[in-house]
Amino acid sequence: MECDVLYYWNGPSAVWSKQKNPCSWEGTLTRAQEKAALRIKEAITNREKEILTWAVCGAGKTEMLFPGISKALEEGMRICLATPRADVVRELKPRLEEAFRHIPIQALYGGSKDKHKQAQLIIATTHQLLRYEKAFDVMIIDEVDAFPFHADPALPFAQKRSAKRNCTTIYLTATPREDLKAEIRRGKLTHVFVPVRYHGHPLPVPKLKMWHSLNKELPKLQSSNPLLYWLLNRQNPKRQLLVFVPTVERAGQLKTPLTNLMLKHKLIHHPNQLGSVHASDPDRERKVVSFREKTLKVILTTTILERGVTFPSVDVAILDAGHDVFDESALVQIAGRAGRNSNDPTGEVLFFHDGKTEAMLAAIYVIKQMNKRGGF
Repeated sequence: MECDVLYYWNGPSAVWSKQKNPCSWEGTLTRAQEKAALRIKEAITNREKEILTWAVCGAGKTEMLFPGISKALEEGMRICLATPRADVVRELKPRLEEAFRHIPIQALYGGSKDKHKQAQLIIATTHQLLRYEKAFDVMIIDEVDAFPFHADPALPFAQKRSAKRNCTTIYLTATPREDLKAEIRRGKLTHVFVPVRYHGHPLPVPKLKMWHSLNKELPKLQSSNPLLYWLLNRQNPKRQLLVFVPTVERAGQLKTPLTNLMLKHKLIHHPNQLGSVHASDPDRERKVVSFREKTLKVILTTTILERGVTFPSVDVAILDAGHDVFDESALVQIAGRAGRNSNDPTGEVLFFHDGKTEAMLAAIYVIKQMNKRGGF
Protein backbone atom coordinates (compact mmCIF):
# COMPACT_ATOMS: atom_id res chain seq x y z
CA MET A 1 0.00 0.00 0.00
CA GLU A 2 1.11 3.59 -0.52
CA CYS A 3 1.34 4.11 3.25
CA ASP A 4 3.65 1.14 3.77
CA VAL A 5 7.39 1.63 4.21
CA LEU A 6 9.64 -0.43 1.94
CA TYR A 7 12.98 -1.65 3.27
CA TYR A 8 15.92 -2.73 1.14
CA TRP A 9 18.81 -4.86 2.41
CA ASN A 10 22.13 -3.13 1.72
CA GLY A 11 24.42 -5.46 3.64
CA PRO A 12 26.58 -8.26 2.24
CA SER A 13 24.97 -10.85 0.01
CA ALA A 14 23.83 -14.06 1.65
CA VAL A 15 26.08 -17.11 1.26
CA TRP A 16 24.21 -20.41 1.06
CA SER A 17 25.62 -23.78 1.99
CA LYS A 18 26.77 -26.30 -0.60
CA GLN A 19 24.55 -29.27 0.16
CA LYS A 20 25.90 -32.81 -0.14
CA ASN A 21 23.54 -35.36 -1.74
CA PRO A 22 20.47 -33.15 -1.14
CA CYS A 23 17.91 -35.24 -3.07
CA SER A 24 16.22 -38.04 -1.14
CA TRP A 25 13.73 -38.96 -3.88
CA GLU A 26 13.88 -42.68 -4.63
CA GLY A 27 11.71 -42.76 -7.74
CA THR A 28 12.87 -43.25 -11.33
CA LEU A 29 12.29 -41.06 -14.35
CA THR A 30 10.96 -42.30 -17.67
CA ARG A 31 13.13 -41.88 -20.75
CA ALA A 32 11.22 -38.74 -21.79
CA GLN A 33 11.39 -37.28 -18.28
CA GLU A 34 15.11 -38.06 -18.01
CA LYS A 35 15.83 -36.28 -21.28
CA ALA A 36 14.08 -33.13 -20.04
CA ALA A 37 15.63 -33.39 -16.57
CA LEU A 38 19.16 -33.62 -17.98
CA ARG A 39 18.53 -30.59 -20.21
CA ILE A 40 17.26 -28.56 -17.22
CA LYS A 41 20.28 -29.62 -15.15
CA GLU A 42 22.58 -28.66 -18.03
CA ALA A 43 20.99 -25.21 -18.26
CA ILE A 44 21.58 -24.63 -14.52
CA THR A 45 25.15 -25.94 -14.65
CA ASN A 46 26.02 -23.70 -17.62
CA ARG A 47 24.18 -20.70 -16.19
CA GLU A 48 21.98 -20.41 -19.27
CA LYS A 49 19.63 -17.46 -19.12
CA GLU A 50 16.32 -19.26 -19.72
CA ILE A 51 14.73 -22.46 -20.96
CA LEU A 52 11.12 -23.55 -21.49
CA THR A 53 9.98 -27.03 -20.48
CA TRP A 54 6.87 -27.75 -22.57
CA ALA A 55 5.35 -30.93 -21.16
CA VAL A 56 1.81 -32.29 -21.46
CA CYS A 57 -0.48 -32.33 -18.42
CA GLY A 58 0.50 -35.27 -16.24
CA ALA A 59 4.01 -35.62 -17.70
CA GLY A 60 5.56 -35.28 -14.24
CA LYS A 61 7.13 -31.82 -14.54
CA THR A 62 7.87 -31.59 -10.80
CA GLU A 63 9.93 -34.78 -10.82
CA MET A 64 11.85 -33.54 -13.88
CA LEU A 65 13.06 -30.62 -11.76
CA PHE A 66 14.66 -32.76 -9.05
CA PRO A 67 18.08 -33.34 -10.71
CA GLY A 68 18.40 -29.63 -11.54
CA ILE A 69 17.36 -28.50 -8.06
CA SER A 70 19.78 -31.03 -6.57
CA LYS A 71 22.64 -29.71 -8.72
CA ALA A 72 21.85 -26.12 -7.71
CA LEU A 73 21.84 -27.02 -4.01
CA GLU A 74 25.15 -28.86 -4.39
CA GLU A 75 26.61 -25.66 -5.88
CA GLY A 76 25.32 -23.48 -3.03
CA MET A 77 22.66 -21.77 -5.14
CA ARG A 78 19.34 -20.40 -3.90
CA ILE A 79 16.23 -21.62 -5.76
CA CYS A 80 12.71 -20.28 -6.06
CA LEU A 81 9.86 -22.27 -7.57
CA ALA A 82 7.11 -19.73 -8.27
CA THR A 83 3.58 -20.48 -9.41
CA PRO A 84 0.49 -18.28 -9.91
CA ARG A 85 -1.80 -20.28 -7.58
CA ALA A 86 -1.65 -20.73 -3.79
CA ASP A 87 -3.28 -24.19 -4.15
CA VAL A 88 -0.27 -25.31 -6.17
CA VAL A 89 2.17 -24.02 -3.53
CA ARG A 90 0.33 -26.00 -0.86
CA GLU A 91 0.42 -29.12 -3.03
CA LEU A 92 4.08 -28.78 -3.98
CA LYS A 93 5.50 -28.20 -0.50
CA PRO A 94 4.99 -31.75 0.89
CA ARG A 95 6.21 -33.25 -2.39
CA LEU A 96 9.43 -31.23 -2.29
CA GLU A 97 9.87 -31.86 1.44
CA GLU A 98 9.72 -35.58 0.70
CA ALA A 99 12.18 -35.25 -2.19
CA PHE A 100 14.61 -33.02 -0.23
CA ARG A 101 14.11 -34.21 3.34
CA HIS A 102 17.15 -32.52 4.85
CA ILE A 103 16.74 -29.15 3.10
CA PRO A 104 14.69 -26.40 4.81
CA ILE A 105 11.87 -25.37 2.47
CA GLN A 106 9.81 -22.21 2.77
CA ALA A 107 6.28 -21.87 1.30
CA LEU A 108 5.02 -18.33 0.67
CA TYR A 109 1.45 -17.36 -0.19
CA GLY A 110 -1.33 -15.29 1.33
CA GLY A 111 -1.90 -16.61 4.85
CA SER A 112 1.32 -18.65 4.90
CA LYS A 113 2.99 -19.13 8.29
CA ASP A 114 6.47 -19.39 6.73
CA LYS A 115 6.97 -15.68 5.97
CA HIS A 116 9.56 -15.03 8.68
CA LYS A 117 11.89 -17.86 7.67
CA GLN A 118 14.84 -17.71 5.28
CA ALA A 119 15.32 -20.89 3.25
CA GLN A 120 17.61 -21.91 0.42
CA LEU A 121 14.69 -23.51 -1.44
CA ILE A 122 11.49 -21.47 -1.67
CA ILE A 123 8.08 -22.27 -3.16
CA ALA A 124 5.95 -19.17 -3.63
CA THR A 125 3.08 -17.60 -5.49
CA THR A 126 4.35 -15.17 -8.11
CA HIS A 127 2.96 -12.25 -6.08
CA GLN A 128 5.41 -13.09 -3.28
CA LEU A 129 8.34 -12.36 -5.62
CA LEU A 130 7.66 -8.66 -4.93
CA ARG A 131 9.43 -9.28 -1.59
CA TYR A 132 12.80 -9.99 -3.24
CA GLU A 133 15.55 -8.29 -5.20
CA LYS A 134 18.56 -10.08 -6.69
CA ALA A 135 17.90 -13.05 -4.40
CA PHE A 136 17.82 -16.21 -6.57
CA ASP A 137 20.34 -18.12 -8.67
CA VAL A 138 17.63 -20.36 -10.15
CA MET A 139 14.11 -19.17 -10.85
CA ILE A 140 11.47 -21.74 -11.86
CA ILE A 141 8.18 -20.30 -13.11
CA ASP A 142 5.54 -23.03 -13.07
CA GLU A 143 2.48 -22.60 -15.31
CA VAL A 144 3.98 -19.52 -16.95
CA ASP A 145 0.87 -19.08 -19.11
CA ALA A 146 -1.56 -19.04 -16.17
CA PHE A 147 -3.57 -16.10 -14.88
CA PRO A 148 -2.57 -13.74 -13.33
CA PHE A 149 1.13 -14.07 -14.27
CA HIS A 150 0.66 -13.51 -18.01
CA ALA A 151 -1.93 -10.73 -17.48
CA ASP A 152 -0.28 -8.58 -14.80
CA PRO A 153 2.93 -6.77 -15.89
CA ALA A 154 3.95 -6.37 -12.25
CA LEU A 155 4.53 -10.11 -11.88
CA PRO A 156 7.10 -10.64 -14.70
CA PHE A 157 8.74 -7.44 -13.41
CA ALA A 158 8.92 -8.94 -9.90
CA GLN A 159 10.32 -12.17 -11.35
CA LYS A 160 13.13 -10.35 -13.16
CA ARG A 161 13.93 -8.12 -10.17
CA SER A 162 14.13 -11.05 -7.76
CA ALA A 163 16.62 -12.91 -9.96
CA LYS A 164 20.39 -12.44 -9.77
CA ARG A 165 22.24 -11.13 -12.81
CA ASN A 166 23.40 -14.62 -13.87
CA CYS A 167 20.19 -16.41 -12.81
CA THR A 168 18.86 -19.34 -14.83
CA THR A 169 15.10 -19.07 -15.39
CA ILE A 170 13.14 -22.24 -16.16
CA TYR A 171 9.61 -21.87 -17.49
CA LEU A 172 7.18 -24.78 -17.15
CA THR A 173 3.86 -25.24 -18.93
CA ALA A 174 1.67 -27.68 -20.81
CA THR A 175 0.01 -24.88 -22.78
CA PRO A 176 2.47 -22.18 -23.88
CA ARG A 177 0.86 -19.01 -25.19
CA GLU A 178 1.49 -17.74 -28.68
CA ASP A 179 4.24 -15.28 -27.66
CA LEU A 180 6.34 -18.14 -26.23
CA LYS A 181 5.70 -20.31 -29.29
CA ALA A 182 6.80 -17.40 -31.51
CA GLU A 183 10.05 -17.04 -29.55
CA ILE A 184 10.67 -20.78 -29.98
CA ARG A 185 10.08 -20.53 -33.74
CA ARG A 186 12.46 -17.57 -34.00
CA GLY A 187 15.14 -19.43 -32.08
CA LYS A 188 15.12 -16.93 -29.23
CA LEU A 189 13.90 -19.37 -26.56
CA THR A 190 15.51 -22.75 -25.89
CA HIS A 191 12.97 -25.44 -25.07
CA VAL A 192 12.62 -29.11 -24.30
CA PHE A 193 9.40 -30.92 -25.21
CA VAL A 194 7.80 -33.86 -23.39
CA PRO A 195 4.79 -35.17 -25.38
CA VAL A 196 3.80 -38.12 -23.20
CA ARG A 197 2.53 -38.64 -19.65
CA TYR A 198 4.78 -40.35 -17.13
CA HIS A 199 2.63 -43.52 -17.13
CA GLY A 200 2.84 -43.89 -20.90
CA HIS A 201 -0.90 -43.60 -21.64
CA PRO A 202 -2.46 -40.96 -23.93
CA LEU A 203 -4.23 -37.83 -22.76
CA PRO A 204 -8.01 -38.29 -22.46
CA VAL A 205 -9.68 -36.64 -25.46
CA PRO A 206 -12.71 -34.53 -24.43
CA LYS A 207 -16.17 -35.37 -25.77
CA LEU A 208 -18.56 -32.63 -26.87
CA LYS A 209 -22.11 -32.90 -25.48
CA MET A 210 -24.75 -30.61 -26.94
CA TRP A 211 -27.24 -29.17 -24.44
CA HIS A 212 -29.68 -26.97 -26.36
CA SER A 213 -31.32 -25.29 -23.36
CA LEU A 214 -28.23 -25.30 -21.17
CA ASN A 215 -28.39 -21.79 -19.73
CA LYS A 216 -32.14 -22.06 -19.18
CA GLU A 217 -32.03 -25.49 -17.51
CA LEU A 218 -28.79 -25.25 -15.49
CA PRO A 219 -30.12 -23.15 -12.58
CA LYS A 220 -32.83 -25.74 -11.82
CA LEU A 221 -31.31 -28.98 -13.13
CA GLN A 222 -34.49 -30.90 -13.81
CA SER A 223 -34.17 -34.68 -13.91
CA SER A 224 -34.00 -35.02 -17.69
CA ASN A 225 -30.79 -33.46 -19.03
CA PRO A 226 -27.53 -34.48 -20.74
CA LEU A 227 -25.53 -34.11 -17.52
CA LEU A 228 -27.70 -36.57 -15.63
CA TYR A 229 -27.62 -39.04 -18.52
CA TRP A 230 -23.81 -38.98 -18.44
CA LEU A 231 -23.67 -39.24 -14.65
CA LEU A 232 -25.85 -42.35 -14.74
CA ASN A 233 -23.79 -43.95 -17.52
CA ARG A 234 -20.19 -43.18 -16.63
CA GLN A 235 -17.60 -45.83 -17.48
CA ASN A 236 -16.35 -45.91 -13.89
CA PRO A 237 -18.84 -44.54 -11.32
CA LYS A 238 -16.27 -45.00 -8.53
CA ARG A 239 -14.25 -42.05 -9.82
CA GLN A 240 -14.59 -38.71 -8.08
CA LEU A 241 -16.02 -35.79 -10.04
CA LEU A 242 -14.61 -32.38 -10.89
CA VAL A 243 -17.41 -30.20 -12.26
CA PHE A 244 -16.23 -26.87 -13.68
CA VAL A 245 -18.44 -23.80 -14.11
CA PRO A 246 -17.46 -20.41 -15.54
CA THR A 247 -18.39 -18.09 -12.65
CA VAL A 248 -18.73 -17.94 -8.87
CA GLU A 249 -22.39 -16.98 -9.35
CA ARG A 250 -23.04 -20.10 -11.41
CA ALA A 251 -21.37 -22.25 -8.74
CA GLY A 252 -23.69 -20.72 -6.14
CA GLN A 253 -26.74 -21.35 -8.31
CA LEU A 254 -25.85 -24.97 -9.00
CA LYS A 255 -24.67 -26.32 -5.66
CA THR A 256 -28.11 -27.08 -4.18
CA PRO A 257 -29.84 -28.39 -7.35
CA LEU A 258 -26.82 -30.54 -8.29
CA THR A 259 -26.67 -31.93 -4.75
CA ASN A 260 -30.40 -32.72 -4.80
CA LEU A 261 -30.16 -34.33 -8.24
CA MET A 262 -27.27 -36.58 -7.21
CA LEU A 263 -28.97 -37.51 -3.93
CA LYS A 264 -32.19 -38.37 -5.75
CA HIS A 265 -30.39 -40.77 -8.07
CA LYS A 266 -28.13 -42.13 -5.30
CA LEU A 267 -24.97 -40.85 -6.96
CA ILE A 268 -23.99 -39.48 -3.56
CA HIS A 269 -25.36 -40.59 -0.20
CA HIS A 270 -25.05 -37.39 1.83
CA PRO A 271 -25.18 -33.68 0.90
CA ASN A 272 -21.76 -33.19 2.52
CA GLN A 273 -20.22 -35.34 -0.23
CA LEU A 274 -20.54 -32.41 -2.67
CA GLY A 275 -18.54 -29.22 -2.14
CA SER A 276 -18.15 -25.95 -4.00
CA VAL A 277 -14.93 -23.90 -4.26
CA HIS A 278 -13.81 -20.62 -5.81
CA ALA A 279 -10.89 -18.20 -5.41
CA SER A 280 -12.34 -16.20 -2.51
CA ASP A 281 -13.68 -19.22 -0.60
CA PRO A 282 -12.10 -19.11 2.90
CA ASP A 283 -12.54 -22.91 3.22
CA ARG A 284 -10.98 -23.71 -0.15
CA GLU A 285 -7.87 -25.37 1.27
CA ARG A 286 -9.90 -27.60 3.60
CA LYS A 287 -12.28 -28.64 0.80
CA VAL A 288 -9.45 -29.56 -1.56
CA VAL A 289 -7.88 -31.66 1.20
CA SER A 290 -11.27 -33.32 1.82
CA PHE A 291 -11.56 -34.12 -1.88
CA ARG A 292 -8.05 -35.55 -1.91
CA GLU A 293 -8.94 -37.67 1.13
CA LYS A 294 -12.17 -38.73 -0.67
CA THR A 295 -14.44 -37.33 2.04
CA LEU A 296 -15.88 -35.21 -0.77
CA LYS A 297 -16.93 -37.16 -3.84
CA VAL A 298 -17.78 -34.15 -6.01
CA ILE A 299 -16.30 -30.66 -6.24
CA LEU A 300 -18.12 -27.90 -8.10
CA THR A 301 -15.38 -25.44 -9.00
CA THR A 302 -14.47 -22.38 -11.01
CA THR A 303 -11.23 -22.34 -13.02
CA ILE A 304 -9.30 -22.03 -9.74
CA LEU A 305 -8.64 -25.81 -9.97
CA GLU A 306 -7.94 -25.87 -13.70
CA ARG A 307 -4.23 -26.58 -13.26
CA GLY A 308 -1.49 -27.52 -10.83
CA VAL A 309 -3.53 -29.92 -8.70
CA THR A 310 -3.40 -33.70 -9.00
CA PHE A 311 -6.12 -36.14 -8.02
CA PRO A 312 -5.58 -39.85 -8.74
CA SER A 313 -8.94 -40.89 -10.22
CA VAL A 314 -11.42 -38.31 -11.47
CA ASP A 315 -13.85 -37.64 -14.28
CA VAL A 316 -14.19 -34.06 -15.46
CA ALA A 317 -17.24 -32.15 -16.68
CA ILE A 318 -17.33 -28.53 -17.88
CA LEU A 319 -20.78 -26.96 -17.77
CA ASP A 320 -21.21 -24.14 -20.32
CA ALA A 321 -17.86 -24.91 -21.96
CA GLY A 322 -18.57 -22.22 -24.57
CA HIS A 323 -18.25 -19.43 -22.01
CA ASP A 324 -15.48 -16.88 -22.70
CA VAL A 325 -13.59 -17.83 -19.54
CA PHE A 326 -12.86 -21.25 -21.02
CA ASP A 327 -10.23 -20.40 -23.60
CA GLU A 328 -8.15 -23.05 -25.38
CA SER A 329 -5.49 -23.10 -22.66
CA ALA A 330 -8.03 -23.45 -19.84
CA LEU A 331 -9.87 -26.27 -21.62
CA VAL A 332 -6.64 -28.22 -22.25
CA GLN A 333 -5.55 -27.78 -18.64
CA ILE A 334 -8.95 -28.81 -17.26
CA ALA A 335 -8.99 -31.90 -19.47
CA GLY A 336 -5.54 -32.68 -18.11
CA ARG A 337 -6.95 -33.26 -14.61
CA ALA A 338 -8.31 -36.65 -15.75
CA GLY A 339 -6.35 -39.88 -16.18
CA ARG A 340 -3.27 -38.79 -14.25
CA ASN A 341 -2.74 -42.01 -12.31
CA SER A 342 -1.15 -45.13 -13.78
CA ASN A 343 -3.82 -47.24 -12.05
CA ASP A 344 -6.61 -45.27 -13.78
CA PRO A 345 -5.23 -43.50 -16.86
CA THR A 346 -8.49 -43.23 -18.84
CA GLY A 347 -10.68 -40.67 -17.05
CA GLU A 348 -13.59 -39.14 -18.96
CA VAL A 349 -13.75 -35.47 -19.97
CA LEU A 350 -17.05 -33.90 -21.10
CA PHE A 351 -17.61 -30.43 -22.57
CA PHE A 352 -21.31 -29.57 -22.12
CA HIS A 353 -22.24 -26.68 -24.42
CA ASP A 354 -25.07 -25.01 -26.32
CA GLY A 355 -22.89 -24.34 -29.35
CA LYS A 356 -19.33 -25.29 -30.34
CA THR A 357 -16.63 -22.64 -30.02
CA GLU A 358 -13.23 -22.31 -31.66
CA ALA A 359 -11.63 -22.75 -28.24
CA MET A 360 -13.30 -26.15 -27.73
CA LEU A 361 -12.31 -27.41 -31.17
CA ALA A 362 -8.77 -26.05 -30.78
CA ALA A 363 -8.36 -27.71 -27.37
CA ILE A 364 -9.44 -31.10 -28.74
CA TYR A 365 -7.12 -30.66 -31.73
CA VAL A 366 -4.15 -29.79 -29.50
CA ILE A 367 -4.77 -32.80 -27.24
CA LYS A 368 -4.98 -35.12 -30.25
CA GLN A 369 -1.76 -33.61 -31.66
CA MET A 370 0.04 -34.15 -28.35
CA ASN A 371 -1.09 -37.78 -28.36
CA LYS A 372 0.11 -38.14 -31.93
CA ARG A 373 3.52 -36.69 -31.05
CA GLY A 374 3.61 -39.06 -28.10
CA GLY A 375 3.21 -42.04 -30.45
CA PHE A 376 -0.50 -42.77 -29.93
